[in-house]
Amino acid sequence: MNFDYHHHPYPSQRSTVMARNGMVATSQPLAAQAGLDILKKGGNAIDAAIAAAAALTVVEPTSNGIGGDAFALVWTKGKLHGLNASGPAPASISIEDITKRGFDKIPVHGWIPVTVPGAPAAWAELSKKFGKLSLKEVLQPAIEYAENGYPLSPILGKYWEYAYKRFQQVLKDDEFQHWFETFAPDGRAPKVGEIWRSEGHASTLRSIAESNGESFYRGEIAEKIAAFSTKYNGYLSKEDLASFQAEWVEPISVNYRGYDVWEIPPNGQGLVALMGLNIAKGFEFNEKDTADSYHKQIEAMKLAFTDGKAYISDPADMAASVEELLSGHYGESRRSEIGDTAIEPEPYQPAKGGTVYLAAADGEGNMVSFIQSNYMGFGSGLVVPGTGIGLQNRGHDFSLNPTDANVLKPGKKTYHTIIPGFLTKDNEAVGPFGVMGGYMQPQGHMQVVMNTVDFHLNPQAALDAPRWQWISGKKVQVEPHFPNHIAQALSRKGHQIEVALDTGGFGRGQIIWRNPETGVLMGGTEPRTDGSIAAW
Repeated sequence: MNFDYHHHPYPSQRSTVMARNGMVATSQPLAAQAGLDILKKGGNAIDAAIAAAAALTVVEPTSNGIGGDAFALVWTKGKLHGLNASGPAPASISIEDITKRGFDKIPVHGWIPVTVPGAPAAWAELSKKFGKLSLKEVLQPAIEYAENGYPLSPILGKYWEYAYKRFQQVLKDDEFQHWFETFAPDGRAPKVGEIWRSEGHASTLRSIAESNGESFYRGEIAEKIAAFSTKYNGYLSKEDLASFQAEWVEPISVNYRGYDVWEIPPNGQGLVALMGLNIAKGFEFNEKDTADSYHKQIEAMKLAFTDGKAYISDPADMAASVEELLSGHYGESRRSEIGDTAIEPEPYQPAKGGTVYLAAADGEGNMVSFIQSNYMGFGSGLVVPGTGIGLQNRGHDFSLNPTDANVLKPGKKTYHTIIPGFLTKDNEAVGPFGVMGGYMQPQGHMQVVMNTVDFHLNPQAALDAPRWQWISGKKVQVEPHFPNHIAQALSRKGHQIEVALDTGGFGRGQIIWRNPETGVLMGGTEPRTDGSIAAW
């Protein structure tokens, strides 16, 4: 049977998934099933989220890996907890040394953009603080997928092939050969439906599971990472790994029409989504599909994003506080700049002074919003020999301009794109949501929240709705199925509209809402990827 798995001549429809005992929504069906298996073994939503996250490093390596970062929002016993497991720049890195190597900006590939990986620490910390099962038991599904292999799903195969073709052209040096050995073992990318496995990946996951993450930061895996770095004149050291700890943080929020929308505080860009909603809430949105509704959303987001890029970084280096950027004064000030036509945004002047997203829920009321990433697809192009660990290129977002808020410094955390979201109302959990995909993420968060709160769309419809993405200046991209008459009307308002050829750049999301009276879980998954919901 010779199918074209990317040819869809007929419209398809998903329905909201309903369940009571548990639900896991991910971008890859096998990972969702891994989480559900853990729930059925007696684990809670936190255990299920860890299981799904670890499985995703195996079954969707085009978007994340063991060598990436992670963030989580965890609702348990009536309280929301935030976890920041993003790693800092190595202690030995410096602007001076990078410029001596002939670079005027941080490159995309190689050792320079590699920061300390945080994902394994996130798994261990979540398990220790909130899990019911051992990390060894929770990581077992991921280990089995790595060891025994699995068939590639359609969207996974598509992006794997893209990455292989790109890497074949740009990754010529010896240090990159281990990526090709691991992810193109037959001299090409595996195809849709073919089986891929990674013994090194399985061995690494087993070591992390048996040591509760210690081996990755202060044991045998740390030794392998550091030796690989030293061999190719990288900055990452054993000391950088040993000193890392995932950090519990207080989530930040804005009230939007009676709902509290929650995000992780900086260094993440979740603040941008909250700023956009804070600006937009001063408008009335009576209808969804009108040029005026889209215009105001786009203008609010472009102002929020302009300010986010200007000020968000490691909190110690931010010139504007979270409180100020979420204040009523900020919202009113920026809202007053929005008129009937598109504007060129300038930063607000403050007072002086490949990512994967998953959601999990259980029958006890625990809920998790979790996200992890290698940043750009497979990340740096570096795979630690024999381990399956693809190292992230998160440091690419650092600036080499000393006047920028996000300027590179040793031990500093960069502006971070990956953000989990959570919704509550009257101090009760509504549930986790997220939209992965670089700088689309806060824009996706804003659109999903407004689709839910303003336009009363069910979880699946809220994700299905056509999306827009502000790029820069007056440039806005819209999806192929975005209403043409609205695109034309936005163009008349001064927006420079580009219709994308496919939906790949518009994020991939998951939603689980919970009915507080019945405990019924309602899930939506992403039509733009191999999204799936496992439930019981």
